Amino acid sequence: MSSPLAIGAVSAVLRNLLDNGMVDVGPSIGSVSVSAVAPDTIRVDLPDRPPSLNLFLYRVTPNQGLWNAGQPSRSPDGRPTTNPPLALNLHYLLTAYGDADFEAEILLGYAMHVLHNRPVLDRAAIRRALSPSPLGPSILPPAYQALAAADLADQAEAITVTLEPMDTEDMSKLWSATQAHYRPSAAYVVSVVLIASTTPTRAALPVLSRGLVDPATGRDSGVSVEPSLLPPLPTITGAGRAAHPSQPALRLGEVLELVGHHLDGTGAVVHLTHPLVDPPRTLPLGVVTDPNRVEVTLPSGPTAEQDWPAGAWTVSVEVLRPGEAIPRTSNAAAVLLAPEPVLVPPPVLVRDGGTGALSVALQVRPQVRPTQAVSLALDADVARASAHPSPTGTVGFTFGAVPAGPAWVRLVVDGVESLLVDRSSTPPSFDPTQRVTVPA
Repeated sequence: MSSPLAIGAVSAVLRNLLDNGMVDVGPSIGSVSVSAVAPDTIRVDLPDRPPSLNLFLYRVTPNQGLWNAGQPSRSPDGRPTTNPPLALNLHYLLTAYGDADFEAEILLGYAMHVLHNRPVLDRAAIRRALSPSPLGPSILPPAYQALAAADLADQAEAITVTLEPMDTEDMSKLWSATQAHYRPSAAYVVSVVLIASTTPTRAALPVLSRGLVDPATGRDSGVSVEPSLLPPLPTITGAGRAAHPSQPALRLGEVLELVGHHLDGTGAVVHLTHPLVDPPRTLPLGVVTDPNRVEVTLPSGPTAEQDWPAGAWTVSVEVLRPGEAIPRTSNAAAVLLAPEPVLVPPPVLVRDGGTGALSVALQVRPQVRPTQAVSLALDADVARASAHPSPTGTVGFTFGAVPAGPAWVRLVVDGVESLLVDRSSTPPSFDPTQRVTVPA
């Protein structure tokens, strides 16, 4: 693998290759200079300017063959497990400059001949081009001295140089973008440059046993087979409100129902995680006899309102399965904890006599955190919550000219809406308790 200096190293090797190849042109044209700069920086109006070649890196694209090598590179918790290479193709524009008749054409022909005869940059040529000069490193530019540390010659994949045809439209766009006058040019693609990452990773140890190990004999139990299409592991296939599964969320104090398979066992514990909660909340279950269903009641009261913020949670079950010695943890399922607007006693609604704006001070449960997005809807009018720098159970909202009269209340916290719609009835209906009266 190469270091991040590889892109500059490729340009240096190509320039060195062209510079050496122009020695053969010398008797017919004279001294030829080779540069690797942007076309708009080249002065073509200087008197007695010698003929020259310029190599310009105008584009970098991913190499499709190796772009996905080493993926996935991170574990589910975000830690790196592999260091996939940054696989790149480098696109160059080779341009010839000359003042005399046919000078640029002859020079471009020689340069293309040099690259045609060297379609692969071999390791020896790369090392020669990037090695310090016999005159001493102090004479070379500092950037060029550093290219010797690019490790370009040591990467596994060979570096190839291929002519890349460009039509008139693409060439015109490229020269227009560089804001330079067009000169005879040819495009090349150099592939592949592999830039390695040095981020520390994690690698699993070799597997020495399959299943449980007998402490007396040291032998493992081997692969266990179960005559079923279901995997023999605790699995949650659905999570929701036990009383009314059709409701999209549940509230504090209600029963959470987990449906799945292989959930029975002893020492069962329900783990619930939330982005704003550390450590995760745990609810012990003890012995579970039903392999397909688990029920647990969420806590309620002032403490729960402080510790259980509304929003999206993930839930999993840890259980010691029958006949096993090590507890197993199920997959994680999503469950929504809905916020509740406290409407008894009624919230404080104050109308501004001049502007008609409506201010609302609403008690909510559970408490909202400073980073949570909170909004309130009165019928179709929606307002964002005022700033709350600390967890609070009372949130302020400022509306515009909301019409006076009864209005349905919807409170939304981090995308989870309060349960205004009662889906336990057919057809669904609004919960009559979720209503306030807007003053005139």
